[in-house]
Amino acid sequence: MTYPPLSKSQSAAPSAQPPLYATPARAWTLLVLLFIAVYFAALFSPALLDDADATHAQAAQHIATSGDWVTMYVNGIRYLEKPPLPYWIVAVDYHVFGYNVFATHLPMALAVLGCAWIAWTWSRRAWGDRAAFYAALAMLTSIGVFLFTRTLIPESLLTFFLLLSLYSFLTGIEDRKPARFYIAYASLAIALLAKGLVAPIFFVAAVVPYLVVTGDWKKWRQFHLFTGLLVFLAIGAPWHILAGLANPGHGNPVGNVPSPGHVHGFFYFYFINEHFLRFLGTRFPHDYNRQPWYVYWLGQLIWLFPWSLFLPIVIRRAWRNRHLFYSDLSYDATNTIQFLDPKLTAYESSALAARLRFRARTSLLLALYAGFILIFFAISTNQEYYTWPLYPAVLMLIAGGLSVIEESQSEGRKGSSGWLTGAHIFFLTAGLVAAALLAWGLWQSRHLPYIADIGTLMAHRGVGGYTLSMSHFFDLTGPSFAALRLPAALAAVAFFLGPLTAWHLRRKGHAFEATASVAFTIAVILIAAHIALVRFQPMLSSKAIAHNINRITAAPADANAQLMLYGDQADGSSILFYTHRPALLVHGATNYFAPDPGTHSEIFGSSLIWGSDYPDAPHIFLSDADLLRMWGTGPRKLLFVPGEFRDHVQKLLGSRLYQIQEVSDKTLYTDRPL
Repeated sequence: MTYPPLSKSQSAAPSAQPPLYATPARAWTLLVLLFIAVYFAALFSPALLDDADATHAQAAQHIATSGDWVTMYVNGIRYLEKPPLPYWIVAVDYHVFGYNVFATHLPMALAVLGCAWIAWTWSRRAWGDRAAFYAALAMLTSIGVFLFTRTLIPESLLTFFLLLSLYSFLTGIEDRKPARFYIAYASLAIALLAKGLVAPIFFVAAVVPYLVVTGDWKKWRQFHLFTGLLVFLAIGAPWHILAGLANPGHGNPVGNVPSPGHVHGFFYFYFINEHFLRFLGTRFPHDYNRQPWYVYWLGQLIWLFPWSLFLPIVIRRAWRNRHLFYSDLSYDATNTIQFLDPKLTAYESSALAARLRFRARTSLLLALYAGFILIFFAISTNQEYYTWPLYPAVLMLIAGGLSVIEESQSEGRKGSSGWLTGAHIFFLTAGLVAAALLAWGLWQSRHLPYIADIGTLMAHRGVGGYTLSMSHFFDLTGPSFAALRLPAALAAVAFFLGPLTAWHLRRKGHAFEATASVAFTIAVILIAAHIALVRFQPMLSSKAIAHNINRITAAPADANAQLMLYGDQADGSSILFYTHRPALLVHGATNYFAPDPGTHSEIFGSSLIWGSDYPDAPHIFLSDADLLRMWGTGPRKLLFVPGEFRDHVQKLLGSRLYQIQEVSDKTLYTDRPL
């Protein structure tokens, strides 16, 4: 039986509820407006970014243009690394909205809104209206959620379907509704198609210990395991089978490293290389990093900011009540006196008990789920965004614990007030320091000219070999600040006023308004961050060069011009997307390449290496000798050269190079005058 949210007179912690979230309609009006301001408005700019963003967009573009929904291709080469769901959805978007950045990123943004909705629904049943609002608000204002939906990566889709699966399974047990289990199995299969085997691994790693601890494993007959497995396989298996049949192995490959004409098939590459060997850090090619342990753990606090401010408070209260299994993460009103209250009917008492039980079980399941993901990626290879799926779980726990604390304080009970004050003091201190640094940067750059191409002002420190998504942050320089004056000014004002307002409201006892102020402060800063990202477009995207190529090839004499990229296609992947042209790749399939003897410029490995070894792969991979032989012959050649290879290419081709355009250390050359 499903019990409705308790009314004020029925709740375990009755308190006057602020008008802001007195009704779900009001709350969601505010949340949707916030989503539009932070996420929807950001769907139109900047252009698709080079590397993973435009590479994945090319895979979706091929599906939309070719109608091949089984095997994905990038630049004419099999791209077998990823499950297909995100690319299927984006391909449908392209048919509806055209080939643009809005269509590419829309599914990821809507998945964030979906996660906020599940967080609201789940938290409302477990903790009440205040926690529901906080949980949804946290999903829309956490730094990590925002940062890692700027590119076409599947984490938000994976997280949405994993959350739906976990919630459906839990409520299926609690409400004895078998249909919920089938929703769980179907959602898990869709999550499998979004990200791969990590989806069922994360689900099982959370659910099995939960069933053991609660004793619910004894109800295993209610879970419809056999028919549920059939549902899971009916949704998740067909693509894997078809992809295996369409991409068999060739020749007699030796070991993990493919060679021309000798390559393992899809099943080995996808399941062994991309899952098992990636976890062990022995995947080929080695084009990824593993963060140092202190960076990894500190990063989680940053990605969950500002809500991680309240995490120590919730952990402290959970530890204090660790011996109470059927309790909340606090010492709220769960005692017998509540149930002896003559104002409560039997139904109201049973509803209260049901909520407290669901609250405790929610806390256990979410803690197991988030804890496993943290440990999993702490011992595996990892990127900053790999832990995205745990964000909603931790944010719901924070929202639930914080709401109980605030409601307890509104009743006059003491506890954690000092910790809350400390959190706001930290936020205030950090905000004032950030505002001061931004103000100093604005003052120092007041006489510097605004330069639209910020890439010409950046350093090239190569932190993490640019394989980490935040690597370019470390390339900022003083002169580059001049291009960021508007977002810096907006962020400085937010950092100064927001924490001060939140701290003042907390001191005055306006708990809800204080917490909401923290979130809205970060929302403004996220808007400023997006404006800054748009300023980085010339550096992070090659759309401007692509438009120039389209202009040149629009002339009948150059309609058949050959496009060439020096290095990995990922370095100029947005060019391929915006020109709709294949490109020849010079040293685009090498795992290690030093442009000059004695140098240490390294390409970790092209994402197309594996597919390039299939016998039917087009001959798009060239050497320097091939480039020298082809340059100046046949149709016009258009050569895109990243900055790290420019000196080498100039030495190689010398006076035979004609520069057309340079944008942020990326240069477009041709082999004859225009």
